[in-house]
Amino acid sequence: MDSLLHVVCSPRATASLSLALADVFLDAYREAHPTAVVDTFNLWDGTLPAFGPTAVGARAGILAGQELGGPQEEAWAAVTETFERFAAHRHYLFSVPVWNGDMPYVLKQFIDVVSQPGLLYRPDDAARGLLTQRKAAIIRTGSGYGPTPPDGTSSPTGLEAWLRWSGMEEVRQVLLRHDPAAPEAALSYRLAENHVRELGSTF
Repeated sequence: MDSLLHVVCSPRATASLSLALADVFLDAYREAHPTAVVDTFNLWDGTLPAFGPTAVGARAGILAGQELGGPQEEAWAAVTETFERFAAHRHYLFSVPVWNGDMPYVLKQFIDVVSQPGLLYRPDDAARGLLTQRKAAIIRTGSGYGPTPPDGTSSPTGLEAWLRWSGMEEVRQVLLRHDPAAPEAALSYRLAENHVRELGSTF
């Protein structure tokens, strides 16, 4: 059975353009995959664990072959649980607002949490991720950058590079550069809708 994890990176709920476009993608995806299971991971819902001193110490202990206990054991259990939720799927959708030219900090936190030796990659081969035979779609939206390019694509991002490093062979991306005050705003959004609908139906 197909399964997809939607990683929500915007805190703006119904006001979010990236989430609105994600809904268009998911409608098309469900139509193309009627038996698919879709899980939503909202990175702002409070369930994403911190990756601070305790978790970093646990990671160092794991690399050293030490047995963890106490707070470090609890921190590593939270990291493992988050990774397992991520790795349980074959298809991924990331809805990502552009913050200061890149990703929101909470998405970087998610990447840091799940990118662990023995989970995402083998400790003796950090150059090759283990999440093979998977694919991901990225919807990126940014305000004040002008209209969407005609082909709806954008240059590679840190997220795309990380997904490919994790082992994913197919990563596709749609960008909406949206200036709400621009005369082209409505047209830009419709073009982006068409691109994500097509992507969702063929994903």
